[in-house]
Amino acid sequence: MKKRRYSKKRQAILERVCSTDVHPSAEWVYQELKPEFPDLSLGTVYRNLAAFKQEGVIESLGVIDGLERFDGNTEPHAHFICKHCAAVIDLPGLKLPNRFEDVIECGRAEELELRFIGTCNKCASTRKEKN
Repeated sequence: MKKRRYSKKRQAILERVCSTDVHPSAEWVYQELKPEFPDLSLGTVYRNLAAFKQEGVIESLGVIDGLERFDGNTEPHAHFICKHCAAVIDLPGLKLPNRFEDVIECGRAEELELRFIGTCNKCASTRKEKN
């Protein structure tokens, strides 16, 4: 693996992703850091997020509502995704195993991803008020 030099921007990108539970997109990180780093480009954010993902420092949750979303918490945990507002909420109460040693019928499992998709409480109460 190529050793990368230290960069204040790179460090700020990583810290911003790891310090929030909103499961940000690259665009969100860019908007958050742009006031602090006026010469920051969206391309720089994308490249660094891709490198952090490849290094296993952050995880990609895939594309949600048209944007790839990231998680700075790489410990196994479940997520709830709201299909109305695209909120991604950690479910820390659901404990997932750290390792997958058992061989299942179709192969050896190396990762487990558990997602619940539905309507978050905030959207449910908003929808209830409208009815």
